Amino acid sequence: MADKLVLITGATGHQGGATLRHLAKRGGFRLRALTRKPEGDAAKAVAALGAEVVAGDLDDAASLERALAGAWGVYAVQNTWEAGVEKEEAQGKRLAQLARDKNVQRFVYASVGSAHKATGIPHFDNKFRVEQTVKALGFPSYAIIRPVFFMENLLTPWSLAGDKLTFGVAPHTKLQMIAADDIGKFGAKAFVDAEATKHVERDIAGDAVTMTEAAAALSPVVGKTLTYQKIPIDVVRQQSEDVALMVEWFEKVGYSADIATQEQRFGTHALTFAEWVRTLPSGK
Repeated sequence: MADKLVLITGATGHQGGATLRHLAKRGGFRLRALTRKPEGDAAKAVAALGAEVVAGDLDDAASLERALAGAWGVYAVQNTWEAGVEKEEAQGKRLAQLARDKNVQRFVYASVGSAHKATGIPHFDNKFRVEQTVKALGFPSYAIIRPVFFMENLLTPWSLAGDKLTFGVAPHTKLQMIAADDIGKFGAKAFVDAEATKHVERDIAGDAVTMTEAAAALSPVVGKTLTYQKIPIDVVRQQSEDVALMVEWFEKVGYSADIATQEQRFGTHALTFAEWVRTLPSGK
């Protein structure tokens, strides 16, 4: 494996960064990190892990071709909230096509939980179309991992403010979640055990909790008693139709990752919500 070069997109973000860190811990691969800001602090932190940092942009085919030179594997992730639904899809398809043109042997695509289930959610459906492109290109080996809702989403200012935890679902709706670092464990595993996970497509999650349970679990971390407040769906829709459709789908259908068999299948433990909370610094 020491001769195998893996290009990681989103290397300074949550998913790509976690995958790079876990591959760096395992050793055995040469790592190349794609970033638009190679001189930034996040890129310097990645370089400190031993990765080669290269400048590149998912909208710039020429920069991707340079980054892909000599790569055996690619970890591909795109950001809807940065790019928008249409551009994210174009980015995903562009990277996959260029990787195939450059004879990449192992392509790992980070999609989203239930993308393959015709949810009607724009930023789920576009990822499924990228999945279809990846499979149609005829890579010698690919894997598709589909993480569910990030636990870290509940720490953002739009969810956690004062003594309130806010979101659009009902207080007692169970929602599958995963810690971003655990996505990196699965991402790294897809390269380390490439043969065992060849052509695997898998939804991944760590736990399923209600917002009421999440508020109680996070209360000791923030040093105050949190209560959950449901955001009315019309307010959510005013901010984003895409998010509103996702929230409505959470209520009616919801993710369906097979958490029970996941660790046995991949040999990888994903944190429960309570376990993840214990990793957080107090006063978050």
